[in-house]
Amino acid sequence: MDVFGPVADLYETVRPGYPPRIADEIVAYHGGTPASVVEIGAGTGKGTEVLTRIGAPLTCLEPDPRMAALLATRFPDLEICASTFEQWSPPAGGVDVLACATAWHWMDPATRNEHAWRALAPGGTLAIFGHRFDYTESAQRAAIQSALHAIDPTVRQRPTDWFHQDIVDHGQFVNVRKEVFRRDLPLDKERYLGLVRSFGEYLSRSPQQQQRGLTMLGRLVDDFGGTVVLDLRTTLVLGQPRGRTHAR
Repeated sequence: MDVFGPVADLYETVRPGYPPRIADEIVAYHGGTPASVVEIGAGTGKGTEVLTRIGAPLTCLEPDPRMAALLATRFPDLEICASTFEQWSPPAGGVDVLACATAWHWMDPATRNEHAWRALAPGGTLAIFGHRFDYTESAQRAAIQSALHAIDPTVRQRPTDWFHQDIVDHGQFVNVRKEVFRRDLPLDKERYLGLVRSFGEYLSRSPQQQQRGLTMLGRLVDDFGGTVVLDLRTTLVLGQPRGRTHAR
């Protein structure tokens, strides 16, 4: 699905990175530095920035050629595979760590857990992490939600930490652990609207809805005094493949 390619540069500029501590959490959970890491849906490399800190050979899967080109520019020494997760064939014996940063929802929900289980080596680690964007001020949250609902009443947000529940419910992984990191992210109007323009929910709407949304949100930010403060919640979920775990 060609969603983010046309805005690859914007995506790289406005999307916030991930806490560096995520790399330490993955290594600690795995029981040491893994022999290999594969990142699903690497995009422009926001999650890659963290995963390179692990210090293991890293392969990135990214099917969009424009996103992959930007990723290759940023990380010229990494192996980049132009493939979707569903089309990718894991190496014999599997990989030690399979990671995904804010892309799990783009994978086929009917097969993603099973495919991840099959991709991991015995004793391997699944590491799924992602951001959730909220607002520190309830008045800002209510005004923005009301504006978006007026544009498209069908808009629905996934539950907080939904991918943790997805992994638990499918039963392919055990010793599932969740870590949450939070920080305030103040944005001026230009930066905030740029962030909105990088979201899949925005990009999947009609040009008329997009323009109407930006206009309404811009006016709201002006009413807020020119700044929006986001409550940025980053969740990391770790798990081991059922039936192929090592003692830790």
